[in-house]
Amino acid sequence: MNVLEAIQTRRSIRRFMKKPIEKEKLTRILESARLSPSANNNQPWHFVIITEKKAKENLFPAYPRNWFVEAPAIIAVCIKPNDGWARQDGEKYWKVDAAIAMQSIMLTSHDFGIGSCCIAAFDEKKAKKVLEIPNDTRLIALICLGYPIEKKDPVTDRKKLEEIVHYQHW
Repeated sequence: MNVLEAIQTRRSIRRFMKKPIEKEKLTRILESARLSPSANNNQPWHFVIITEKKAKENLFPAYPRNWFVEAPAIIAVCIKPNDGWARQDGEKYWKVDAAIAMQSIMLTSHDFGIGSCCIAAFDEKKAKKVLEIPNDTRLIALICLGYPIEKKDPVTDRKKLEEIVHYQHW
């Protein structure tokens, strides 16, 4: 699958087979995140991998959805804001860096036939406590991974290119 095809066909998956993700595939998924570009090549990310049932159950209060804890793997995407790059005006780019790494995780997973769902609507304080994430580190997202139970059709409700692209000026 080429990159454009992966982007066009990737969907958020919330129903997973019980099949665990092979260690070599999970390692390659994480390798794609590690190789992602970041502002000034600062690479401010860290990833916590949750695969054990008890550890996932402990995360349930942070995002109380059954499908969430039933995912074979969860990747907690973390960033150390002080390690991120900032422009001269002080605008920090660590959230952008996190988003790029997350896209790499989801597209590489999709290429392996593994579904993903990126979650932002969780209780960061509760999740950080359970995962023992340091105070100087932000937990940006939880990405559930697993083999999809069913195949979803590609997304079709995207804005037309003409609505979002401007040449030479707005």
